[in-house]
Amino acid sequence: MRRLIACIAPLALASCATVQHDRLSQFEAVLAAQDSATAALGQWCSARAIAQPATIRAEPVAGAAIAASPAIRKALGVGAQEPVAYRHVDLICGGTVLSRAHNWYVPSRLTAEMNQRLTTSDAPFGTVVAPLGFHRERGKARHGAAPQCPHDTVLSHSAVLRLPDGRAISTVVECYTPANLR
Repeated sequence: MRRLIACIAPLALASCATVQHDRLSQFEAVLAAQDSATAALGQWCSARAIAQPATIRAEPVAGAAIAASPAIRKALGVGAQEPVAYRHVDLICGGTVLSRAHNWYVPSRLTAEMNQRLTTSDAPFGTVVAPLGFHRERGKARHGAAPQCPHDTVLSHSAVLRLPDGRAISTVVECYTPANLR
Protein backbone atom coordinates (compact mmCIF):
# COMPACT_ATOMS: atom_id res chain seq x y z
CA MET A 1 0.00 0.00 0.00
CA ARG A 2 2.83 2.41 0.85
CA ARG A 3 4.37 1.77 -2.56
CA LEU A 4 1.05 2.54 -4.24
CA ILE A 5 0.71 5.80 -2.32
CA ALA A 6 4.34 6.65 -3.05
CA CYS A 7 3.63 6.17 -6.75
CA ILE A 8 0.32 8.03 -6.82
CA ALA A 9 1.25 11.01 -4.61
CA PRO A 10 3.68 12.62 -7.11
CA LEU A 11 1.06 12.27 -9.85
CA ALA A 12 -1.57 13.95 -7.69
CA LEU A 13 0.80 16.80 -6.87
CA ALA A 14 1.68 17.23 -10.54
CA SER A 15 -2.01 17.27 -11.41
CA CYS A 16 -2.70 19.94 -8.74
CA ALA A 17 0.19 22.04 -10.03
CA THR A 18 -1.18 21.77 -13.58
CA VAL A 19 -4.66 22.86 -12.45
CA GLN A 20 -3.17 25.83 -10.53
CA HIS A 21 -1.06 26.81 -13.55
CA ASP A 22 -4.11 26.60 -15.84
CA ARG A 23 -6.17 28.77 -13.47
CA LEU A 24 -3.37 31.30 -13.22
CA SER A 25 -3.11 31.43 -17.02
CA GLN A 26 -6.87 31.96 -17.30
CA PHE A 27 -6.74 34.67 -14.63
CA GLU A 28 -3.89 36.44 -16.42
CA ALA A 29 -5.88 36.36 -19.67
CA VAL A 30 -8.86 38.04 -17.97
CA LEU A 31 -6.59 40.73 -16.51
CA ALA A 32 -4.88 41.32 -19.86
CA ALA A 33 -8.21 41.81 -21.63
CA GLN A 34 -9.19 44.83 -19.50
CA ASP A 35 -7.74 48.29 -18.92
CA SER A 36 -9.32 48.23 -15.46
CA ALA A 37 -8.19 45.65 -12.90
CA THR A 38 -11.48 46.34 -11.11
CA ALA A 39 -13.48 45.34 -14.20
CA ALA A 40 -11.31 42.24 -14.66
CA LEU A 41 -11.76 41.21 -11.03
CA GLY A 42 -15.52 41.68 -11.32
CA GLN A 43 -15.57 39.48 -14.40
CA TRP A 44 -13.37 36.85 -12.70
CA CYS A 45 -15.47 36.92 -9.53
CA SER A 46 -18.63 36.36 -11.56
CA ALA A 47 -17.18 33.61 -13.78
CA ARG A 48 -15.73 31.73 -10.79
CA ALA A 49 -18.93 32.25 -8.71
CA ILE A 50 -16.86 33.71 -5.87
CA ALA A 51 -19.79 35.94 -4.91
CA GLN A 52 -23.14 36.94 -6.33
CA PRO A 53 -23.49 39.71 -7.17
CA ALA A 54 -19.88 40.06 -8.30
CA THR A 55 -19.40 43.55 -6.93
CA ILE A 56 -15.86 44.71 -6.19
CA ARG A 57 -15.31 47.06 -3.26
CA ALA A 58 -12.14 48.68 -1.95
CA GLU A 59 -11.44 48.35 1.76
CA PRO A 60 -8.61 50.52 3.12
CA VAL A 61 -5.61 48.67 4.54
CA ALA A 62 -4.30 50.11 7.80
CA GLY A 63 -0.79 51.48 7.81
CA ALA A 64 1.29 54.47 6.94
CA ALA A 65 1.07 56.00 3.50
CA ILE A 66 4.01 55.31 1.21
CA ALA A 67 5.32 58.57 -0.24
CA ALA A 68 5.73 58.80 -3.99
CA SER A 69 9.34 58.00 -4.82
CA PRO A 70 11.21 59.87 -7.56
CA ALA A 71 10.54 56.88 -9.86
CA ILE A 72 6.80 57.06 -9.16
CA ARG A 73 6.78 60.82 -9.75
CA LYS A 74 8.63 60.29 -13.03
CA ALA A 75 6.09 57.63 -14.13
CA LEU A 76 3.28 60.04 -13.27
CA GLY A 77 5.00 62.92 -15.06
CA VAL A 78 4.90 65.24 -12.04
CA GLY A 79 7.52 67.32 -10.29
CA ALA A 80 8.55 67.23 -6.66
CA GLN A 81 5.98 69.88 -5.65
CA GLU A 82 2.90 68.32 -7.31
CA PRO A 83 0.67 66.57 -4.75
CA VAL A 84 0.46 62.80 -5.21
CA ALA A 85 -2.12 60.86 -3.19
CA TYR A 86 -1.71 57.28 -1.98
CA ARG A 87 -4.42 54.68 -1.57
CA HIS A 88 -3.76 51.18 -0.19
CA VAL A 89 -6.78 48.90 -0.41
CA ASP A 90 -7.95 45.32 -0.50
CA LEU A 91 -10.18 44.69 -3.51
CA ILE A 92 -12.90 42.40 -2.25
CA CYS A 93 -15.68 40.43 -3.95
CA GLY A 94 -18.26 39.24 -1.45
CA GLY A 95 -16.04 38.45 1.53
CA THR A 96 -13.04 37.33 -0.54
CA VAL A 97 -9.92 39.47 -0.91
CA LEU A 98 -8.81 39.14 -4.54
CA SER A 99 -6.13 41.83 -4.63
CA ARG A 100 -4.17 44.17 -2.41
CA ALA A 101 -3.39 47.34 -4.34
CA HIS A 102 -0.96 50.21 -3.78
CA ASN A 103 -2.09 53.20 -5.83
CA TRP A 104 -0.37 56.56 -6.22
CA TYR A 105 -2.45 59.09 -8.16
CA VAL A 106 -2.46 62.73 -9.21
CA PRO A 107 -5.50 64.42 -7.61
CA SER A 108 -5.24 67.49 -9.89
CA ARG A 109 -5.96 65.27 -12.92
CA LEU A 110 -9.23 64.00 -11.43
CA THR A 111 -12.48 65.82 -10.76
CA ALA A 112 -13.31 67.09 -7.27
CA GLU A 113 -16.10 64.49 -7.07
CA MET A 114 -13.68 61.69 -7.97
CA ASN A 115 -11.20 62.81 -5.32
CA GLN A 116 -13.96 62.93 -2.72
CA ARG A 117 -15.20 59.42 -3.61
CA LEU A 118 -11.66 58.06 -3.39
CA THR A 119 -11.26 59.37 0.15
CA THR A 120 -14.76 58.72 1.49
CA SER A 121 -16.12 55.56 -0.16
CA ASP A 122 -15.34 51.92 -0.80
CA ALA A 123 -15.46 52.46 -4.56
CA PRO A 124 -12.41 51.03 -6.37
CA PHE A 125 -10.14 53.49 -8.18
CA GLY A 126 -10.94 51.98 -11.61
CA THR A 127 -14.67 52.43 -11.02
CA VAL A 128 -14.29 56.02 -9.84
CA VAL A 129 -12.09 57.16 -12.74
CA ALA A 130 -13.77 55.10 -15.50
CA PRO A 131 -15.53 58.22 -16.94
CA LEU A 132 -12.08 59.59 -17.85
CA GLY A 133 -11.62 56.86 -20.47
CA PHE A 134 -8.20 55.83 -19.19
CA HIS A 135 -6.06 53.10 -20.68
CA ARG A 136 -3.67 50.83 -18.88
CA GLU A 137 0.03 50.78 -19.70
CA ARG A 138 1.23 47.49 -18.33
CA GLY A 139 4.50 47.36 -16.47
CA LYS A 140 6.18 44.43 -14.77
CA ALA A 141 4.26 41.24 -14.14
CA ARG A 142 5.57 38.35 -12.12
CA HIS A 143 4.34 35.12 -10.69
CA GLY A 144 4.68 35.64 -6.96
CA ALA A 145 5.18 38.75 -4.92
CA ALA A 146 6.63 42.11 -5.91
CA PRO A 147 8.48 43.90 -3.07
CA GLN A 148 5.31 45.70 -1.85
CA CYS A 149 3.21 42.51 -1.86
CA PRO A 150 2.42 39.93 0.85
CA HIS A 151 4.48 36.72 0.68
CA ASP A 152 1.52 34.57 -0.47
CA THR A 153 0.84 36.71 -3.56
CA VAL A 154 0.32 34.47 -6.62
CA LEU A 155 0.69 37.22 -9.22
CA SER A 156 1.83 40.83 -9.07
CA HIS A 157 1.46 43.57 -11.66
CA SER A 158 2.54 47.15 -11.97
CA ALA A 159 0.87 49.58 -14.34
CA VAL A 160 0.38 53.23 -15.19
CA LEU A 161 -3.14 54.46 -15.98
CA ARG A 162 -3.19 57.15 -18.66
CA LEU A 163 -5.77 59.62 -19.90
CA PRO A 164 -6.57 59.64 -23.63
CA ASP A 165 -4.12 62.57 -24.03
CA GLY A 166 -1.30 60.43 -22.57
CA ARG A 167 -1.02 62.08 -19.15
CA ALA A 168 -0.67 59.61 -16.29
CA ILE A 169 -3.29 59.68 -13.56
CA SER A 170 -2.07 56.74 -11.50
CA THR A 171 0.61 54.17 -11.00
CA VAL A 172 -0.33 50.99 -9.21
CA VAL A 173 1.14 47.80 -7.81
CA GLU A 174 -1.42 44.99 -7.64
CA CYS A 175 -0.88 41.92 -5.48
CA TYR A 176 -3.28 39.11 -6.43
CA THR A 177 -4.18 36.61 -3.72
CA PRO A 178 -4.37 32.79 -3.78
CA ALA A 179 -8.18 33.12 -3.54
CA ASN A 180 -8.20 33.78 -7.30
CA LEU A 181 -7.00 30.25 -7.98
CA ARG A 182 -9.41 28.33 -5.75
